[in-house]
Amino acid sequence: MALLEIRKAGDKVLKEQAAPVAKIDRRIKKLLSDMAQTMYDANGVGLAAPQVGVALRAIVVDAGEGLLELVNPAIVAAEGCETGTEGCLSIPGVFGEVERCAAVTVEGLNREGRKVRVSGTGFLARALQHEIDHLDGVLFIERATTLYKGQKA
Repeated sequence: MALLEIRKAGDKVLKEQAAPVAKIDRRIKKLLSDMAQTMYDANGVGLAAPQVGVALRAIVVDAGEGLLELVNPAIVAAEGCETGTEGCLSIPGVFGEVERCAAVTVEGLNREGRKVRVSGTGFLARALQHEIDHLDGVLFIERATTLYKGQKA
């Protein structure tokens, strides 16, 4: 495993529509492992492949319930609405209030290529939506109703 460079706002890869992963091979499995190590090293709770310069649809998330690795994730159900504070490893020191669905169900593939379904509420739902936004070239600052610099509230 290796630590990867986290791309910062202004890098064009963060605004691109990420391409679907055609095949989960050794390269994709290494990418997922390296993304997880990079996320943990940066004290993050999620990381999308575009954030490390790879325009593919892959995310890793650990909202306190263990590591989730999802390839080609898609939100298939969502309900409710809540506003909460978000930050992003690609926009260090900036936080904002973002309205998100309170509960989501996401389908994708695991590292073995098997279809998985993940349902989450609260913080997990927020993290999944945030990372999937990255795959569509959307940064949380574009959804935020307020932005501020400093510590997370």
